[in-house]
Amino acid sequence: MLANPVSVCLASASPRRRDLLHQLGLTVHVQAVDIDETRRHGESPQDYCVRLAVQKNRTAFERFNPTQPIVAADTIVVLGDQTLGKPLNREAVIQTLKQLSGQRHQVMTAVAVSHRGHALYDLQISEVCFAPIDDKWIQAYADTEEPYDKAGAYGIQGAAACFIATISGSYSGIMGLPLFETARLLRQLDIIAYGPQQQQQTL
Repeated sequence: MLANPVSVCLASASPRRRDLLHQLGLTVHVQAVDIDETRRHGESPQDYCVRLAVQKNRTAFERFNPTQPIVAADTIVVLGDQTLGKPLNREAVIQTLKQLSGQRHQVMTAVAVSHRGHALYDLQISEVCFAPIDDKWIQAYADTEEPYDKAGAYGIQGAAACFIATISGSYSGIMGLPLFETARLLRQLDIIAYGPQQQQQTL
């Protein structure tokens, strides 16, 4: 933890993203925003994920105009070309997990950081392989609170981890905020003095 923690505005209500930013030694002020998350016709999953993160960042700036740096992110689960969002009900949880059972899918998380008129974004893509999941476990998991605020109807840090055979990519990215990419963006914008360096895309 830093002696004098840097304060950032998190444009998300996700407790996982807040906790991940705490891992970087940051003080986090949550100012969540809601936007239209409808995927556009012909939009690739990558472009869709980045657009949502960038739009959340801009919306937080326009709505709250915070003095702190703004961190926004969006996570999607992709099976083929299909994006699997947060389930709205028990039936959606069951349907989504049956689709993922025994399959490989991608988890994409885009993060957008802005500060003092400058903004950057990055996209992290991980691959997750699920073992076959039996119907009894799916039914039991759907009866918990865990799947309902998570893209793809599961959390890697929760009970669903027992059916994840392999991952390739970023564990924190699958949780909702890739720490390597986030620290890199924060350092590039001189928000923190540590972390990897490499130029990323501007908003």
